[in-house]
Amino acid sequence: GRKHTEVVINTPKTKNSCREIPMNKELLAMIKPLKKVVNDDFYVLTNDEHPTEPRTYRNYYNGLMAKLNIPRLKYHGLRHSFATRCIEAGCDYKTVSVLLGHSNISTTLDLYVHPNMEQKKRCISKMFKSLGK
Repeated sequence: GRKHTEVVINTPKTKNSCREIPMNKELLAMIKPLKKVVNDDFYVLTNDEHPTEPRTYRNYYNGLMAKLNIPRLKYHGLRHSFATRCIEAGCDYKTVSVLLGHSNISTTLDLYVHPNMEQKKRCISKMFKSLGK
């Protein structure tokens, strides 16, 4: 038969799991209307007054990817994409690490920092320019 699940709200894995994530004006404008129907105790915003089973988001995401004919990327890949885009945009590693909730910056560096050839070339150029000062 069909498996039934329940949402269990427990303590986070680490103290760094509890964090504040700032929002820009665009994101705030999208989320603000939900405030009227969302219980402040819930961790994930929904259009409902009840908490959502976490797999609901993964299933929606997988269905959307299939519908758009986009190659399958694990739901956790969104987190990886966020971190990678932050790093590529020049965000400092410590801030990215804090946003991701890592207790140690080495976790962020090991998982998300993979310099490409262009970045390596820029690094070498910067180093040589600094020698001429």
